[in-house]
Amino acid sequence: MINTGILNPQLLALLARVRHTNSLVIADRGFPSWPAIETVDLSLVDDVPTVLQVLAAVRANFNVTQAYLAREFQKNNSSATRGAFARGLAGVPIKFEPHGQFKKRVPAATGLIRTGDTIQYANLVLISG
Repeated sequence: MINTGILNPQLLALLARVRHTNSLVIADRGFPSWPAIETVDLSLVDDVPTVLQVLAAVRANFNVTQAYLAREFQKNNSSATRGAFARGLAGVPIKFEPHGQFKKRVPAATGLIRTGDTIQYANLVLISG
């Protein structure tokens, strides 16, 4: 029995399949559904869990070498929110791109983790190292 770290078996199985240079999406509650991609839906209620909570859990055993966010995230969120995401991704290069271009990365992802986050454009594409 697992006593620490991520306990969700579906999420653990997904993370185990992400290899070098593969991508993983962590998305807010409003992110579109992508039926062709394995989705682990962790959403419970508004803001439970958040993207940053899932990111912290994932980063404990997942080597992230690049993160992508929508440029609209910067425009639609406070400096406090932007700072929290920067801290959550500390040490990881971050690229901002238009939301339409960001969504084009999603079909190539190994999987998607849906959260209950209500922050606008709080979606990440993480590249594995």
